[in-house]
Amino acid sequence: MSKVTKQKLFDILSARHEKSSYSKLADIPPPTNFKDIDKATKRVKKAILDNEKITIVGDYDVDGVVSTSIMVDFFNKIAYEVEYIIPNRFEHGYGLSTKICDLINEGIVITVDNGISACEATELLNNKNIDVIITDHHTVGDSIPNAYAIINPKQQECNFPFKDICGAQVAWYFCASIKKELNLNINMSDFLDLLCIAIIADMMPMTSLNYTMVRNGLKKIETSKRVAISHLRNIMRKNTFVSDDIGFIIAPKINSAGRMEDASIALSFLLSDNIEEANESLELLEELNNRRKTLQEEISLKAKYEIDINDKAIVVWGENWHEGVIGIVASKLSHAFKRPAFIFSIKDGIAKGSARANADINLHSIISQAQHLLLGFGGHKNAAGINMEVKHLEEFKAIMNSVVSNTSKELYIEPITLGELDVSSVDLEFMQIIESFEPYGLENHKPIFKITNAEIIKSELFGREKNHLKLFLNSDGFEFEAIKFYSSNINKSFIDMVISVNKNEFRGNINPQFLIQDIL
Repeated sequence: MSKVTKQKLFDILSARHEKSSYSKLADIPPPTNFKDIDKATKRVKKAILDNEKITIVGDYDVDGVVSTSIMVDFFNKIAYEVEYIIPNRFEHGYGLSTKICDLINEGIVITVDNGISACEATELLNNKNIDVIITDHHTVGDSIPNAYAIINPKQQECNFPFKDICGAQVAWYFCASIKKELNLNINMSDFLDLLCIAIIADMMPMTSLNYTMVRNGLKKIETSKRVAISHLRNIMRKNTFVSDDIGFIIAPKINSAGRMEDASIALSFLLSDNIEEANESLELLEELNNRRKTLQEEISLKAKYEIDINDKAIVVWGENWHEGVIGIVASKLSHAFKRPAFIFSIKDGIAKGSARANADINLHSIISQAQHLLLGFGGHKNAAGINMEVKHLEEFKAIMNSVVSNTSKELYIEPITLGELDVSSVDLEFMQIIESFEPYGLENHKPIFKITNAEIIKSELFGREKNHLKLFLNSDGFEFEAIKFYSSNINKSFIDMVISVNKNEFRGNINPQFLIQDIL
């Protein structure tokens, strides 16, 4: 089998996008394809003309915070003051809840990145003569809120051609529709710097419409005059951005606010008016993110002790596990054990859970098999939130294992390599080919490669806790170094591995860096 060289790499990556319907922003589908968007737009127009109060209700994750930021910034640009609420995970629960309804007494409500399961809350607002416009992207359940309008591509009657978009994209399209209805002079591409953060963070498929939006959004970040984005550029000392910069550095900081304390901190950062505000908020986000990392590791260790490796689904729980990090723990355990993971935090007799999967299965459909046990649940294919009484946990665990055991679908999608790498061909030009096809993500994975029968010349552990591994290797006469983070030493003379190739910048020098994803 021929090895992956520069030319083969280029051919493989370019073929991924040959049939894209939306290769340019000018090609993307119009807002009019969304069900109810025209009705919702006209209602917002009436609210503005009648000077009604408009309240935006967001969510506490990155997608929800960015969705809220886009809506608030849009109304700021047209000088119409709106109220906005991002629920506190610990005080209000998820999205448009009955507790949030208590804070709203007039006008109209627009939800972003939530609301499709808020039947009771919508009815409470209806009883106050408050019209509710729901913008969401989560899976539509059996019961649908009696809202004035629902804009969600996953509705059966919705003709929007690309279903897998995030909440911020739905909000962006709604703003675009309002702009057209009011004949406003607003450039909707000005929001792409924020929008691409939400698409990446919410792990939307990085194909077609999403690929084009994020590709343009990453370019927008390089020149954005938005105070928060400009400050991030300076702090990170970067002029060009790739998807990993968002997914591993920026998004976790934004997410940490809602996970650890209150998402309004992240919203304040994104809406900063000056560099002092941005710096103060970002320093707090950094502190919260560091706390999040510590808690995450503690709970991951506790959860691992509770796992029965014979189970097809990981379902574990613990008293007062920090509910802000159980979603990340579920994700990490799902990858580590290669099966769906459900992690619950117990408090006052209630189990709040997060589910994650990297599989062909649909978590929302699987969880619905135990709907009779639940106080509520919502989400999409790869992520979900669940609430139930503690007494039902064992039965829920049994049902999840039964359903998952009887499925014919893959419980874990193994990363697909592009083939055996010609290590000697890896140079800066090789790296530039990889970067030229950014962004990467779900269904458009960053290139990974196999290296087989590489001779280990030397190995050493490094880092403050000596928990990272550096290997000095020889492949067909070509010597190179490779790093595996969070690894112990290995006692082998030859090794087969899966690697990715990153650009390493150190003291002005740029070199390829081989990162070991898996040792085979």
